[in-house]
Amino acid sequence: MRLLILFGAQAVGKMTVGQALTRITPMKLFHNHMTIEPVLELFDNFNSRAILRLREVIFEEFAQSDRYGLIFTMQWALNVQDDWDYIAHIAEIFEKAGAQVDYCELIAPLNVRLERNVTENRMKEKPSKRDTGRSEWLIMNAEQEYRNISEPGEMPFERYLRLENTNLSPEEAAEKIAAHFGYERLS
Repeated sequence: MRLLILFGAQAVGKMTVGQALTRITPMKLFHNHMTIEPVLELFDNFNSRAILRLREVIFEEFAQSDRYGLIFTMQWALNVQDDWDYIAHIAEIFEKAGAQVDYCELIAPLNVRLERNVTENRMKEKPSKRDTGRSEWLIMNAEQEYRNISEPGEMPFERYLRLENTNLSPEEAAEKIAAHFGYERLS
């Protein structure tokens, strides 16, 4: 069992790279909006308790399954201790089940992320991002409030990859990630 925590700033390409990884490896993608969007639809607001509880069930059940691996994407605010604790909690669920946990940080500058914020795939997969003015405001606000790029030497993980994906296609980024972590390939 493998768990890849694929993280980075908003609109850096986490979901799209994760989708590309599922096309070349037996891993399954669980991007953060897979729980955010239904909760927003049902509650008309960001009910973090419901989102976290839904994720917990998925993590626990998947970790106990016989699946090859899971890709989980999220924006990790590196200046927020609760986010560090949450990542450690997710990793612990999988490690207790004997899984290998890998960490990949995607990095791209703000101007690139603002362009990616309005892509067709993002609009299709994340209905809450279709209000592009609000989505852009959220990105700009996060830029001010959170530190979403690690500092040199900050990541304490043995199995970690920092990947600048500004000039990489999702497929190229996926190939680099799969090769770095030695993921099984689909035939």
